[in-house]
Amino acid sequence: MPTVTINGARINYVQLCEGDATGREDLVMVHGLATNMAFWYFKYACEFAKQFRVTLFDLRGHGRSEMTPTGYAPANLARDMAGLLDHLRIDKAHFIAHSFGGVVTMSFALKHMHRVKSMVLADTHIAAVRHVQTPQEWAYGRNIQSILDRHGFALDTRDTFFGYKLLTRVAHMQLNGVAVPSELMDLVNPVMNNASGRTAAQWLKLMDTTAAEAELMGDDGLAIDALRAFKFPIVAMYGERSPARLTGTELLKVWPHAAFRNIRDAGHFFPASRPQEVVLGCMRFWRGDLANTLRRHRPGEARRSYFRSDRVFMTTGGWYFMTRETDRVGPFPESEQARAALNSVIAPLR
Repeated sequence: MPTVTINGARINYVQLCEGDATGREDLVMVHGLATNMAFWYFKYACEFAKQFRVTLFDLRGHGRSEMTPTGYAPANLARDMAGLLDHLRIDKAHFIAHSFGGVVTMSFALKHMHRVKSMVLADTHIAAVRHVQTPQEWAYGRNIQSILDRHGFALDTRDTFFGYKLLTRVAHMQLNGVAVPSELMDLVNPVMNNASGRTAAQWLKLMDTTAAEAELMGDDGLAIDALRAFKFPIVAMYGERSPARLTGTELLKVWPHAAFRNIRDAGHFFPASRPQEVVLGCMRFWRGDLANTLRRHRPGEARRSYFRSDRVFMTTGGWYFMTRETDRVGPFPESEQARAALNSVIAPLR
């Protein structure tokens, strides 16, 4: 894969486009911490390359990009991305980002708003809402805390940087040949669960030999008032069981024009476990279908967004549908079959 030195670091990237790229819009895909471009490559990039010229890259210190001594603050990683887009002559693009990749993408957008056509955020958490406590947030936290306590993990889910510390703890277990309980693997990136241990070793090297730990655990620079300036199309997807849902709940108040999607029965890493559902959601967003689901506001009523759940969704065992009158129905092998069954149920009610 090609590399280019940007902002003092060698950045690994790849571009895909099915057929003639002339006139195609650009899509940039940004992964989260302790992963690499493979997070998006195998289950998404080839599908999206039918419509866009797709650019994937490894964040500094991840994958095959250079692990520099410093430079891991979100604002600097955003400069890496801006330099890469300049190198590739991408003036404006659509963006899709998971977890910390969304922090980097929003940092980029604050400096280069004119270069963003649209943004898909998948379970991104920001520092500005970490102090907020809601009954739902504590319910999720208590559930996760019980799992940690049961397995003897001396970690506190109320710790602002709990996620990073859990990744590090699991990485140590993998490299020491200690079996990681399946409940804990569900809480961390599925990419960490690879036979070679390469991802775990790279994450620990990043934490132990660079300034990444201090820089990642600092202020991400995303102020709520600054984020209000985003007027480009946005869809924010959050797992129903993810602690990051707290950020989504707060962002509802920030972007009244955005679509917020609830991924049923899903945790933080639903893009890895539920790719078909996410692909369909993205396609609907780019076609403009989700704009029709935004709530209409009466005169004088404050504008705000709401989380919406798709009636047809995928979870363990296949595709299902739900209505107000029925519990989940399924499984069906394909989404089209579930949707057809749903239509047969609701058609007589219209």
